[in-house]
Amino acid sequence: MKPRGHKKAGSSIVEQAAILTAASLLARFLGFIYRVPLTGRIGDEGNGLYAISYNLYLFFFVLSAAGLPAAISKMVGERVALGRQKDAYNVFKVSLIIATVLGAVSMLILFFGAGFFSELVRSPRSYYSIMTLAPTVLIVAIMGVFRGYFLGIGNAVPNAASQIVDQAFNAVFSVVCAWLLMESTTGDKIALGAAGGTLGTGIGAAAGLVFLLYIFYMSYPAIKATINGDQNGGTERKTDIGKILLRTAFPIIIGTAVFSITNVIDMSMINERLINGAGLSLETATELYGRFSGKYVTLSALPTSISTAFASVAIPSIATSHILKNKLAVEQKANMLMRISMILSIPAAVGMGVLANPLLLLLFRGYPEGGSLLTLGATSIVFLSVTQITTGILQGIGKVKIPVFAAIAGALVKIPVNYVLLGIPGININGAVISTTVFYMVTSGVDWYFLRKYTGFRPDFVGIIAKPLAASAFMGVTVLAVYYTIYAFTGINALACPAAVVIGMVSYLAGLLAIGGITKEDASQISFLRGFAKYLK
Repeated sequence: MKPRGHKKAGSSIVEQAAILTAASLLARFLGFIYRVPLTGRIGDEGNGLYAISYNLYLFFFVLSAAGLPAAISKMVGERVALGRQKDAYNVFKVSLIIATVLGAVSMLILFFGAGFFSELVRSPRSYYSIMTLAPTVLIVAIMGVFRGYFLGIGNAVPNAASQIVDQAFNAVFSVVCAWLLMESTTGDKIALGAAGGTLGTGIGAAAGLVFLLYIFYMSYPAIKATINGDQNGGTERKTDIGKILLRTAFPIIIGTAVFSITNVIDMSMINERLINGAGLSLETATELYGRFSGKYVTLSALPTSISTAFASVAIPSIATSHILKNKLAVEQKANMLMRISMILSIPAAVGMGVLANPLLLLLFRGYPEGGSLLTLGATSIVFLSVTQITTGILQGIGKVKIPVFAAIAGALVKIPVNYVLLGIPGININGAVISTTVFYMVTSGVDWYFLRKYTGFRPDFVGIIAKPLAASAFMGVTVLAVYYTIYAFTGINALACPAAVVIGMVSYLAGLLAIGGITKEDASQISFLRGFAKYLK
């Protein structure tokens, strides 16, 4: 079988990533928008309780099924590339059984152990939030199987649409449920409001799963016809598929679990060190954690949804090139993915860093504190993006254990840094931001080293780093000048901040075009830029 042409493959991977990126950005935007009225209702303290329960939920989800979507998309993509459609579909069926069992067990442990876990993380008020989030573990585990299968067969549309449905329902019901629970009680309104927010998360996930089931039902005749026409597959036993799936997913789960465990340690350590080290009260510590998780983490996650989408698409696409032994295509895809990710994440980091305080004042008028966290941690956006892309590429070529070691190395550095800095009164919560940035720096560095070792990857540093950084520096100066000029004349942040953002985006694109940061090849591989490609070098 001849390897696929790299241009066609490159176009496909960018198109699929563009679909996921657009949906992911919209979903993240919806997910962020509802946090504004929710924060107005439950405050930074409620955000802290919400984040504590959500991190515990993530931990159990990671242990049960977080590695399955990536493993499924990789295994399905490999079998589709070899024309083994029956085996690809059997991967889906076996995965569904495994995910349902693991998700159900994790759900029951989290639900019935809510009291124990809330005491363990020194936040007894998070009890209700933990309970309401427990069913979401099972729902999202099953949803991940469908997303992994669709991505493996080269169809990113169901994944993209389900993300939007998920977050749209989440946005509405999180606020509604929080309001209803707070109005219906005379007890701890903040804790019940946070539980309402987590209940909305579960409702959104359920809506996303129902949508995927409908799409699968509508697609099944075409899937069945493809399977019936397969003359090559059907030779793998389902028990063997299950073993391969678990063997593939396990290192991914462990690697993701390191991130999740680190977040749980963060969560416990922040309360303990801010209280016993920095001398703050429990309420103040919870409030500061709410700023860290509800503002810094939430806002910095918006631009990294781009690299998340590219990493998801990279796994099956690079796995296909790797199994066909097309080393040139692997390197070209790696360079392209890294370049486009940096073109988008570097300006996001710069823009968020220089406009941190105006952004929070615009978005959280009642609770605008926390701008220093965004400014301090903006660079983590770039390192997290690199981590996600390199992890996706390494998983695609079968080196699934390396991201595990990289994450462990990052955690071993982060934890002591976090412990020391959080206990210093003048640094306090800023220590969590600094240690997070250090964590992603170490992780991305280890990933990058092994990526070069095993693929011979020769990155185009000028195109990947230098040009986006130069254009972003120009944009940063422009943004500051525009914001403070308009604010000086009007005194209206709601006018100056959006204007600075829009003009900043235009100035970045102009600067990037002026120095050749976007090439004809980049534009020719993205449908909505193809008409513009003839004007580029």
